Amino acid sequence: MDIIISNSSNVPLYEQVKEQIKNKIVSNELKAGELLPSIRSLAKDLRISVITTKNAYDELEREGYVKTIQGKGTYVSNKNTELIKEEQLQKIESLMETAVSIARISDISKKEIQEMLDILYEEE
Repeated sequence: MDIIISNSSNVPLYEQVKEQIKNKIVSNELKAGELLPSIRSLAKDLRISVITTKNAYDELEREGYVKTIQGKGTYVSNKNTELIKEEQLQKIESLMETAVSIARISDISKKEIQEMLDILYEEE
């Protein structure tokens, strides 16, 4: 599994792992029912501690993205894709509210914001 860890980031390692796995689930790169690497295997591949990987998997399970079956492994949950999409839309809305507030304070027009958004969207 391709996960990139940055030791220079202010984001804790387990959070980096969790967010990248979550993004793979949301983008359907990891599909419902798919087996994730074992905690030990992922820790070894990423050269991080088993505890860090376990914390990431525990958080993903708490949030409903994965399900661990004792003795069998950790699988991507059959979480409702509409619910996942709604969660992502709420995050985007919150970030956009912040962007609009900053734009208003800085006297940046809606057109300029739209142009930035168009450029950013095309980059992916």
